[in-house]
Amino acid sequence: MFLTCERTLRMVPATVDYNGRARPGDFHAGYQQIEGINLGYLQINGTQMFALAQVLSDLFKDIPRATISKKMETLKIKSRRCDLAELRTLKAIHSVPTRAVKCSLISKADLEALCTSCKSLSPRR
Repeated sequence: MFLTCERTLRMVPATVDYNGRARPGDFHAGYQQIEGINLGYLQINGTQMFALAQVLSDLFKDIPRATISKKMETLKIKSRRCDLAELRTLKAIHSVPTRAVKCSLISKADLEALCTSCKSLSPRR
């Protein structure tokens, strides 16, 4: 089973206007267990987005990064750079190191496709 549990954190406004009200595009953070590994995510505009750094280091730690990059290219998986507020939130939930200055995100659907595609790969020895 791909998904086993989920926990949501508080709402975090992505952008705030001059009156202090949150604009559309709010996001919230949480944790989701995928293949037995607890990954942090951001829910942005209705889409769960996972930090690519955490996915590579925790979920695909036994597969060379070049192999994962080729799989992503073959599957036409695009990552997107997170903004400063998203990066700070990912740091707060320990999905990226506190020293990180940038982070890429991939969607849950893309992560599922990548997991399915990588199941047949053997770990490096």
